[in-house]
Amino acid sequence: MHFKEWEPHYREILGYFGFVREDDETAARLLATLVTRDDLSSLEALTRGNDVTVCGNAPCLKKELARVRGVIFAADAAADVLAENGIRPDAVFTDLDGATDRLIAMNNAGTIVVVHAHGDNMPLLKHWVPRFKGPVVATTQSTPLPHVHNFGGFTDGDRAVFAADAFGAQKITLVGFDLDDKNVDPLKRGKLFWARKLLALIGHAC
Repeated sequence: MHFKEWEPHYREILGYFGFVREDDETAARLLATLVTRDDLSSLEALTRGNDVTVCGNAPCLKKELARVRGVIFAADAAADVLAENGIRPDAVFTDLDGATDRLIAMNNAGTIVVVHAHGDNMPLLKHWVPRFKGPVVATTQSTPLPHVHNFGGFTDGDRAVFAADAFGAQKITLVGFDLDDKNVDPLKRGKLFWARKLLALIGHAC
C-alpha cells in the first residue's frame, strides 16, 4: 500500500489511540541513524511470487505449526515459538518489545529483521538495532524516509501481511492470529480491532 493510501488510516489510528505523529516521526529519524544497511531488495526477492505464511503470536500458534510452510514471516515473539519448534523464520517483523538474544542469533543466521520505529520504542531501538549484524529493513507507520519504509499496517502481525502483499506474494496464509481474543487488556483489544480492519483492506478478513 502506497503511503498516500495508508495515511488516512494512519490518521484514524492516531486519533483512536491518542498517539502523537511527531513522536513516530522522531523515532523514524532515530532509526534512520541506527541502521547501517537496507536489505529491502532481499525482502522483496524472498517474497515475490512465493507462498508466504505469516505467523502471529496468539496462543493458538503452537497448535497451528503444521500449517507453517513456504516463506515464513514471524510477528515479533512468534519467532521464539517457531525457534523452539525447530523453525527459523525468514523474516521477523518487530517493534522490539518482544526481542530476545535469540533474535540476534536468527539475524546472524540470515533471518531478515524488519524493525519498526514508533513513538514509544526509542530506547529499544537504541539497545537492539546496533546489535543486528545480519539483514535489516527499517520501517515506520508514519511518513517514510529514504531508508525507512512504510508498507502499511499497524501491529507486527498485520505489518507482515501488508509487506507480503506489497511485494507480490503468490499466496498469504495467516496462522497464530486470534483477533477475537478477549483475554487481553484494552490497549491490545484496540490493536486487534485495528488489525482486523486493516487486514480486510487487502483481502485478508479474519
